[in-house]
Amino acid sequence: MTAADDGTTASGSPLAGQTGEPGPPGIVGEDGPVAGPGGPGRGRRRGRRRVHWGWIVFVALAVAVAVASRVNLDYYALQPGTAQSVQQFITVPADKARPVSHPVLLTDVEIARVTALSYLYFKLQGDTSLDRVDTVTGGTPPSEFGAQGVLEMSQAEQSAEVAALRRLGYSVPSRAAGAVVFATYPGTPAWGVLKVGDVITAVDGAPTTSAAGLVDVVSRYHSGQRIVLSVEKGGTGPARPVAITLHSTLVDLGFGVRHREDLGVQVEDQVDYTLPLKVSIDVANIGGPSAGLAMTLGVIDGLTGGDLTGGKTVAATGTMSASGVVGDVGGVAQKTVAVERAGATIFFVPKQEYKVALSKATKSLHVYAVRSLDQALSILAAHGGSVPPLPAPRAASAASPAS
Repeated sequence: MTAADDGTTASGSPLAGQTGEPGPPGIVGEDGPVAGPGGPGRGRRRGRRRVHWGWIVFVALAVAVAVASRVNLDYYALQPGTAQSVQQFITVPADKARPVSHPVLLTDVEIARVTALSYLYFKLQGDTSLDRVDTVTGGTPPSEFGAQGVLEMSQAEQSAEVAALRRLGYSVPSRAAGAVVFATYPGTPAWGVLKVGDVITAVDGAPTTSAAGLVDVVSRYHSGQRIVLSVEKGGTGPARPVAITLHSTLVDLGFGVRHREDLGVQVEDQVDYTLPLKVSIDVANIGGPSAGLAMTLGVIDGLTGGDLTGGKTVAATGTMSASGVVGDVGGVAQKTVAVERAGATIFFVPKQEYKVALSKATKSLHVYAVRSLDQALSILAAHGGSVPPLPAPRAASAASPAS
């Protein structure tokens, strides 16, 4: 920065010009006459230097902001998302559909990678938590985190359909269909060859109908051997051969855990179901399995009287197994804030997250910890909801009391 003109004469003497004799004129400023040693040009050069340095500072700040916005820190920011009707994502046969007056709300969390630029902003948000990357991803490479969310939502939709239909008394046959890839790891044979959502059905012609089956078959080989996998890419279409040469690699699984891998995949059971009704769930722009309970309740509501909530505003979070078991999820603190904002008065959460939800709930929101679909339905019945009776074969196993 350049110093501002102080009104002294060009000679630097405060007495010059006060005796009546003309001394060197003072420097008036950028907009007035400029004189003194160096003449008019010197003042103009000073003005140009001020503009020049201003641009340098501006460019430097712009570069610093651009760099800071690209430097990822080892955190994700979890913020309250939305709470919206689950019914808009559910389709049931027209001849069995019932109008739903007060649909169950599913809720989500907004997740953003924290950068050097955004850290302070997120830190100052009262309802935002900063969680370490491996806590959120479970050790999954960030490049596969999004694909995992899509796979988990697809699995959750299928489980919700099955659980709802079975609770309504329908028979839903299933068959073991292979091992679905849930993650691959950098530096291993599978990295860049197999993708999240691929289904492995055989190794060198030997069927692998489950995750355990795949692990068992691959364990018979050793590092350096070449195997041919039968893979349904993306879990659809006919299986095609994929050749891979095994080699031993130490894989970082997150949380300080390392494991030696010859193939380099994390797999889960792939199960195919035959639905007796054409029921489908298609949730857009949300990943992960945590909407399972809400989707299951939504299917039941759409296929029965449409008054499952008894006129209450009900929200739910929790995974759902095909057998009706509710599992734990993440981001419950932020989800509780979201359902409060949506006006919910009843909120179902997995038992593991009950205390977290309760810490964020106001007196107008009643939080219930549930372990199963039947327990959630029992609570809805107690609040005036129209809940379908248990199927005859299960009539002896009454729903456990609410907790």
